Amino acid sequence: MHILAGQGNPGPKYAGNRHNLGFMVLDRIAADYSFGPWKKRFQGEAAEGTVRTSNGPQKVLLLKPQTFYNESGRSAGEAARFYKLTANDVTVFHDEIYLAPGRVRVKRGGGHSGNNGIRSMIAHLGADVRRIRLGVGHPGDKSMVMPYVLSDFAKAEKDWVEALLDAASRALPLLLQEGDERYQTEVLRLAPAPKSDPKQARGE
Repeated sequence: MHILAGQGNPGPKYAGNRHNLGFMVLDRIAADYSFGPWKKRFQGEAAEGTVRTSNGPQKVLLLKPQTFYNESGRSAGEAARFYKLTANDVTVFHDEIYLAPGRVRVKRGGGHSGNNGIRSMIAHLGADVRRIRLGVGHPGDKSMVMPYVLSDFAKAEKDWVEALLDAASRALPLLLQEGDERYQTEVLRLAPAPKSDPKQARGE
């Protein structure tokens, strides 16, 4: 079993927010790979399914913590303990303001870079949890970060967001089979990031 956790906030009020990009990826994966229905488990919503790789089928649990973004590790940690899994068996999809819109980076180890959701994941799972960092860009001013991530994607962003969701899902067998670098390369090949204002790529 491998757990794919998304980061986001529960309820329709937040559904289209940049901060809910992790949830959006899981919804796309659930649809593309015909996962079972979402059920309330592990302080979240969970769906089980199988992803076929060239090495055979891989059981996967999709998990959308309902503990709100900053406490998402509580839910993921509970699921990992239930299945007797370690941080190496958990992947977290989340929005990343320090990457330009549409950019993707896969990371293991290191700190949380000020992301309280990742801080919670590290606290409950350990630093080795794999993170799929999905760039949403930076608003340019630190004081604007919270309203920025808690606002919906603009209509002008729809094309790259849709392409990124599609690529993140289509490349999933490579993530489960061949690992971090191969997955990152394939997602960027399928959905090249749009050219954007360099200010939106702070810290990339």
